[in-house]
Amino acid sequence: MPAAPTTTPGALPAGSSTSRRLGRFELRQLLGKSSRTMLWLAHDPAAGADRYLTLPRQQPADVAALEAWLRGARHAARLSHPQLLPIVDVGVEERWPFLAGPALAGLTLDAHLAGGEMPSPVQAAQWLCDLLQGLAFVHEAGLAHGDVGGYSVLIDPQGRALLLPGADASASQAAAASGSALAVDPDALRTQRDAGARDLQACGLLLHRLLAGQPALDEADPPTALARLDREIVRLGWTTPQPVPDALRAIANRATEREPQRRYLGARSLQRALQGWLDAQAAGGDGVLGLLLDRLHSVGHLPALPGLLGRVSAVVAMEQQRIDEMAELIIQDPALAFELLRQVNAAQFAAHASGGVTTVRRAVQLFGVQGLRPVANGLRPWPGALSETNAVALAASLREARVAAHVARTLCPADMDGEEAFLLALLQSLGMLLVRYHFPEEAEQIHRLVDPEPGGARGMSEAAAACAVIGVELDALGLAVARHWGFDETVLHAMRRVSLEAPVRAPDHRADTLRLLASAAVEAAAAIASREARAGASAAAALARVSQRYARALVLGQNELLHAVQQAQRSVDAALRPLDAAA
Repeated sequence: MPAAPTTTPGALPAGSSTSRRLGRFELRQLLGKSSRTMLWLAHDPAAGADRYLTLPRQQPADVAALEAWLRGARHAARLSHPQLLPIVDVGVEERWPFLAGPALAGLTLDAHLAGGEMPSPVQAAQWLCDLLQGLAFVHEAGLAHGDVGGYSVLIDPQGRALLLPGADASASQAAAASGSALAVDPDALRTQRDAGARDLQACGLLLHRLLAGQPALDEADPPTALARLDREIVRLGWTTPQPVPDALRAIANRATEREPQRRYLGARSLQRALQGWLDAQAAGGDGVLGLLLDRLHSVGHLPALPGLLGRVSAVVAMEQQRIDEMAELIIQDPALAFELLRQVNAAQFAAHASGGVTTVRRAVQLFGVQGLRPVANGLRPWPGALSETNAVALAASLREARVAAHVARTLCPADMDGEEAFLLALLQSLGMLLVRYHFPEEAEQIHRLVDPEPGGARGMSEAAAACAVIGVELDALGLAVARHWGFDETVLHAMRRVSLEAPVRAPDHRADTLRLLASAAVEAAAAIASREARAGASAAAALARVSQRYARALVLGQNELLHAVQQAQRSVDAALRPLDAAA
């Protein structure tokens, strides 16, 4: 084996030009380096082409370490993805292992930023989405990158980001040791998982740098910053070069979270959160909003509760009875109530319902009792497309939403429509219910961030948690769907929950009162469903905080709210018993 060169390839500062050689390669320019990796622009006379040459900063300690490195690198070379720079050669020159890729047009992210132009928040999020798509593909192949940083990202002439190969193949070595990219050894799997988690944290540091205009912790070397991340707090400051929207700020802060249980589960999770935020900014596209609207057409909004056919038959048999009794039976199933309101607010009914239809009673009058059966036939039976575990979680969320609806109706003043208050409380929970059904993994992440295990980190607000997980608030998601369904602006206004961080002001008009009633009911239902309340803590204390918030605006007393919640729980549980029997 040839002797090592007298100077290491990384001895020059990044950006330096040189005519040094490494074996057959002519090293032309050091494009970037960290404490673990270096990237060179080199010329390969054998291929007659320029190459991006990725090398470790230190040579492998012995022959065994070199062979392990090469096995991992060869596994990485088999991957092909639009957001990954292809690896065209893996080898050793003068005891330096390398990965070589084509020198495509473009600049490294470091070089792009050195030009002095900071990306907009939208551009930064798009670059990270590109990067994460490639990184997720690497992780799903059982490998890890090992050194994500500004020097390992290429911005092409079209403004898209590509991930260059990493030269720290620790997890790749472990996977390759078993002869397969999918390691079966528990220690190898643990190594792979830990390396993937470090990759994800490195992406968080990169996003922080793009938004803040400077490296996190004032540490320019990503591996060193990563080592400090477990013991130091990284938060995006308020004095950024460009304003950073709150939702994107929440995503960036979660991506550099010190507490492991509050971090993103994987590259796909972070990518979906960023894409969801981008989609919300563009009011369309391929993010969570666009994906959800597509799924509404293919699998419906929510599955009907068990016993749907029996309920519809009972309503049809009540044709000569009071409309109120029919409506009461229908609203016990949120999926059926939502579908009826969706269809009745469609264009063909607009002339008959100025201001929109906001009650099931009015919908039944417009549709006719016999028209209810085709509406119900369009719903998927329980549990729809969900697994048994996810169906249990959706059932719990539906129970909480129905408790809130009953509370809102109980608290509704006599001169207002109790059914309207009931349905508005359900609609204020629409965003969470849709995420629970269509994106159950993301819904569970949001739930864990809002209501963490005892002794863990303090819970986040639902809005902040949703922004961190899917890039958009649940209220905004529910409103987008309701607007897509054709709901009137008055209904959309009443669907907006009162922010937990804002004081509750006295209502100015009837729609405001209904909105406050629904918000108070939703907060009360969430309080008694929290982990703290279920663990035996006083539910009365949790409800007292809600009643204090709304005391002046709604003239609401603590005992009145407690009585309404207890009555709602009894009503919901009584209604659920026949449904459980039908399941």
